[in-house]
Parts: sequence; C-alpha cells; structure tokens
Amino acid sequence: MVPTRAVGSRAVPTRGLRPRTGRGRRVAATAAEADGRPSFSAASKRPPRVAATRMGSDGERFVFFSGGTALNSCARELANLPGAESVTHVLPVSDDGGSTAEIVRVLGGPAVGDIRSRCLRLASNATREQAAVNTLLGHRLDLDESSAKKEWYRVIEGEHDLWAGIENPYRQVLLSYLALFQMSLLRSSADPPFNFSNGSVGNFFFAGARTFFKSLEAAIFLYQKVSGIPEHGDVLPCVCTEDRLVLGAELRDGTVIRGQNEISHPPGQPASSPLPSPIRRVLYLAYEGQSHEHEIQMEANARVVKRLREATCVVYGMGSLYTSLCPSLILEGIGETIASKSGADARKVSNDRERHTHSEPPPPPPRTGLTGRHQSSIGS
Repeated sequence: MVPTRAVGSRAVPTRGLRPRTGRGRRVAATAAEADGRPSFSAASKRPPRVAATRMGSDGERFVFFSGGTALNSCARELANLPGAESVTHVLPVSDDGGSTAEIVRVLGGPAVGDIRSRCLRLASNATREQAAVNTLLGHRLDLDESSAKKEWYRVIEGEHDLWAGIENPYRQVLLSYLALFQMSLLRSSADPPFNFSNGSVGNFFFAGARTFFKSLEAAIFLYQKVSGIPEHGDVLPCVCTEDRLVLGAELRDGTVIRGQNEISHPPGQPASSPLPSPIRRVLYLAYEGQSHEHEIQMEANARVVKRLREATCVVYGMGSLYTSLCPSLILEGIGETIASKSGADARKVSNDRERHTHSEPPPPPPRTGLTGRHQSSIGS
C-alpha cells in the first residue's frame, strides 16, 4: 500500500518524493533551499536600481527568471537597456490564482496568467491603436459575477467601449480568439460553470489562441505580435506542455503542500504566517484520473535552454523564491546548463523574507555554478 500524507482534502502519495541528485539538479535543489537577503519587496514604491556593472553593455544577452508580478515593476526599463542584444523572460505556468485558476479548472491546460502579465508590461503603446489594444487585453471584468458576465457579452459582441480606437484587422483577430474561448466554455461540462468575476480579457485571449494552435508558445507569439512587444524581447514559458501542472512543496516533516497559492498565500491566513515545517524541496504534481496526484519530472523548454547557453547575464528576479523562481530552476536541463557556463554574470534581485522561510533562519545564498567574481545583486 502506498503511504500518503494528507494535503487539504486530498491524500498525496509520498513514496518516491526524494531529492534528485546530480550536478545540475543540485544547483536547483540548493536554490530551492535558499532565501533572499532583504533589500526590495514587491510592495515597495521605489523600483530596483539596476546595477551598472556590465548591465546594458553592447551585445549583452539577458535571461531573467521571475514570476508574473514583482519584476513587472521594472520590466519595461529592463527591455530598453542600452546595447542589449536580447532580453528573455522565463516564467512558470503553475499559477493557480485568480481568473487563471478558473480557466484551468474549466478548460484545463497550463496557467497563462504570469505570462500574460509580463507580456502586458512589455507591450508597446507607440500608437493610439496599440495603446487601445493593450487597454483591452489588460482589462478585468466586474467583480460581481452577474455584472461580469454581462460585460463579457458586450466585449465579444464588439459593443464594449474598450473597442474604441481598434480598427480592422486588429479587431477581427482579437474577436476571433475571444469568440473561440467563449465557444470552448459553451462546450464545457464543468460544474459549476465558468465564473467571469474579475476575469482578465488578456487571459481569455490567451486561452482562445492556445486552444486554436494547440500550443502555448504559438499563443505567446501571437500575443507578442498583437501587443507590439519589441523584436529583441521575448517571453518564454519555462516548460512546453498542454497539460495542467500543479506546483507542490515537500516539507521537512514529510507533508506535501499542493498548489502555488497554498504555498505562498493560503486563503484565510496572513502572508506572514509560517509553515508548520521548512520547505525541503519544490516539485511538480500532475493529475492521474480525477482524484490522484503524483510527482512528475519535467524537462525545460528547449528554447529556454538555448537562450541560457547564449546568455551573457542570468538574472534571478525578485518575487517568491519558492513559487516564482524554483518552478523554472528545478526543471531538467536548467541547472545543468547554468552549471556548465563560465564567464557569464549571475545577478540576484533580493527578496524580503517570505512566509515559507519564516520557520527558521535563512540558509546561505545558493551556489549557481557561475564564477564567484560575477556574483552581484540588483537593488539597494
């Protein structure tokens, strides 16, 4: 009989939940046990000051690891670093909060909220039409469920004020994918039905495009073109999948916590409330049938690995270490590639201490495999 641990209302098997070993995997495992030094929080009013050394030198190729919130405060400035040849943002697809969670519940697939959020921050407002498009894709529906549903119908029928300033072909492209999302909802047998409350129009567009292309990366490519993201900027999912992924955290007492929000912002609890035991490691869980979850080993997006090999500077952005950075760092191929690099900068944006690190004093900073003389930080 497989031993289990109670996680909320589910029993999650613990057999086989053991730390992986190996050179690159150790990089990720070490990072998963680290805590950022307090210097900048997402709630701070002042954006981080970008360190001058090498940042923005001619021909630089940057790779940023982050979640979908904290680094948004300076994403546009980072995209315009003087002399940058390329700026790549790598984001997780395990978000399970807000309208993203509702889309995943009803339609399945990877979470797109963090990716949509970063694309929105990188989008160009160079023309009035581009600004109108980004206003539409950045819009959230009313909090009241009934009002939100009525507002959504005005959007897909082209009658909402948000369409002002958007001409063909932009209008038809956007309406096509939003209508496809609506058709997917009508075909769904989910109970309860989809809740439009506080829904993100950009997330709905992403879901419609992903459904059409059967590819998250193709949907991102379309969004980047529609929203006018600069050619040298790119947003990549850390992993290529059309399946739902669930982030898990195994604690030192053997308990497995399921879901990104449960790890960092559990409902009904203050963000500062400590976990019952320190986090031992972060892992991915997938559904098997309707009731059983099991650990899965995921390979990194091949395009992310390629960008890492070409990078002259790797940046670990501010935000949650365990739910923003580790979902990318624990993937097969990420740690190995970072550990194999030499002569490249590694920069870490420090975080305030998080709920999941309050259980004990913070351990030493992670080792990255990059040369120590290139270690530095962003922010002050």
